[in-house]
Amino acid sequence: MIKRIFSDMDGTLLDNTGAVSEENVSLIKSAGIPMTLVSARAPMEMMAAIEKLNLTGAQVGFNGGLIYRVDNGRVLPIHSQPIAKKDVHTLLGAIHEKFPEISLSYYDLHKWYCHEIDKGILFEQKVTQQKPTRTMLLSHFLKPKKKIYKLMIIVFNEKTLTNLQEFVLSLGIDTVAVQQSGKHYLEITHAAAKKSAGIDYIMQKEALSEGETAAFGDGQNDLPMFERTSIPIAMANASQDVIAQAKFITLVNQCNGVGYGIHKFLRNV
Repeated sequence: MIKRIFSDMDGTLLDNTGAVSEENVSLIKSAGIPMTLVSARAPMEMMAAIEKLNLTGAQVGFNGGLIYRVDNGRVLPIHSQPIAKKDVHTLLGAIHEKFPEISLSYYDLHKWYCHEIDKGILFEQKVTQQKPTRTMLLSHFLKPKKKIYKLMIIVFNEKTLTNLQEFVLSLGIDTVAVQQSGKHYLEITHAAAKKSAGIDYIMQKEALSEGETAAFGDGQNDLPMFERTSIPIAMANASQDVIAQAKFITLVNQCNGVGYGIHKFLRNV
C-alpha cells in the first residue's frame, strides 16, 4: 500500500503556466494519499501549490536544503541545511567578478534577493509569480548576513552557462552542490542538500518503507528520488534517461499527469 507520494513541481505537478490545475487538484485530493512536494524552489514559490492541495505534512524545498511544513501560511522548518556564510560570500564575490553581466540572485527562508532587475529576474518573476527584494548596495548584496539556502544564476547562453559551471566547480568548494536545472539555471546549495536526502529524512521520521512510497518526476535531479521509492513514475514530457528509470509513464504535466498517474497506477497497490 502506498502511504506517501513524492512529487517534483516544475514540469511535473505544475502545468505550463506554473500552476496546479483544478482537475489535477481534484484528482490528487480524491485519491487521499499524503503528498510531499520535492523541489528546487523556495517555500514562497511552493506555497500556492501547498495551499491549493491542502498539504499539511512535510515538504522539501531548495533541493533538500529545507524540510518544512506550512501552518496557516507560515513556514515551519523541520530540518535545514543553509550554505555556510563564508561559502556564500566567496561564491558571490567570485561569480560577480568573473561574470558581472549574468543574472545572480539568492534565497533565505522567506525572501528572494537580487541587486539588479535584469532579464533573468524578469524571466523568473514570470515563472514563479514572485517579486524579488532588491538590495541596492552591491557591497551588501555580495555579503548577506542572513542564512542563505540557494544561489540562483540565470543564463540564456548555453556556452556561458557551461563556462560558468566549470568556473564555480574550479573554485573547489566541496561543501556546496552545483547543479544545472533546465536550460537556463545554475543552482548552488549546500552539498548535503539533495532531493534524496529530504526523502530519506521523511521516510525515517514516518517509519516508511520503500515499498510504501511512489514518486513523480521529469528531470535529471529527480532520478535520486526514483531510486528511493518503489514506484517511480515519469511524466510523458520527461527526458529519455528519466523515462528509462521509471516503472510507469503517465501523461504530460499539461494534461494532469500526476493526478491521472495516481489513479491509474497507485490506487490499487
